[in-house]
Amino acid sequence: MTDPYVWTSTIALIVALFVFDFAVVIRKPHEPSFKESVGWSIFYIAIALLFGVFLHFWHEDFPTMEYLAGYITEKSLSVDNLFVFLVIMTRFAVPPKYRSRVLLVGIAVALVLRAIFIAAGAAALDAFSALFYVFGAFLIYTAWGLAKESQDDASEEYEEGRLVRLVRRLYPVTDGYREGKIMVREAGRRMVTPMLLVMVAIGSTDVLFALDSIPAIFGLTQDPFIVFTANAFALLGLRQLYFLVQGLLQRLVYLHYGLAAILAFIGVKLVLHALHENNLPFINDGEPLHVPEVSIGLSLTVILVILVIATVASLVATRRTGGDLDESLAEQRGEALEGAAAEGTAAGAPDSDGASPSSGERQRD
Repeated sequence: MTDPYVWTSTIALIVALFVFDFAVVIRKPHEPSFKESVGWSIFYIAIALLFGVFLHFWHEDFPTMEYLAGYITEKSLSVDNLFVFLVIMTRFAVPPKYRSRVLLVGIAVALVLRAIFIAAGAAALDAFSALFYVFGAFLIYTAWGLAKESQDDASEEYEEGRLVRLVRRLYPVTDGYREGKIMVREAGRRMVTPMLLVMVAIGSTDVLFALDSIPAIFGLTQDPFIVFTANAFALLGLRQLYFLVQGLLQRLVYLHYGLAAILAFIGVKLVLHALHENNLPFINDGEPLHVPEVSIGLSLTVILVILVIATVASLVATRRTGGDLDESLAEQRGEALEGAAAEGTAAGAPDSDGASPSSGERQRD
């Protein structure tokens, strides 16, 4: 898709949706209810699907199946990202009403950085088709690592990123969220609040996830427009999806196996594509190999089947332990509320907004 009008209109639509989301969050900071989260999640999923339907009928060359497969893949991978987001929110004791703002800013930063990655990846694949071998091998390796770890492993192994450590070195950090502000002046010096640290942590973590998801979608389509729009629409509804599934995340115990299977499948698909387009002199004397290629229709079917199996198996497996999982979620929410109470006590104001992690907790985000 190279039509400049389509690119311009699409970017304008995505920016408008982000601005609208920012306006809603900034006007009334609150923790969305389940009903509200369902409504907005359906809205953003509908926007993504209607976008594909519109271009399918308006632009005859639009690869609709590739767009749909890419969007579903990016959306499913984003659910796994949400578990780490939940860990970060809990570690920083973010008050529930500020979590929307944290997610939205982090997602906006991630989208800008992902756009840069996508442009670089598309240019590199155009210049060096052998990178399909690299992308395929990387996805298979990532799938193996993902299959071996559990959600508990992800939680325990998460450590503070370099960007967060850099912010801490540059600025002192307040002991509370200061009504959701990012930066304040206290005792004659400029200080940042934990709000900025969490936003940086969310944004930088999502960029790391892009190292998996962007090669994965390039395994489904090499059209930069599809790669960008699938990523953008998957990220657009991520804030609402977080509040919708935060109680469900710990029940998806087999999701990482499903995502590992999807990444491995796409990795094999990339390697097969690389062999079909081969020009490396040390493989078949630089001639293409006549290997089967996986169609986009088959890819979409495999992805959907894997997701359904992983989700159903997870819900069945955790049905009897639902009470324990609900208690765990309540404890996580309680940590944020305790943080809010701690800041209120320190400031002498019972209705203050929340406190950052203690110095010991700041060793990890």
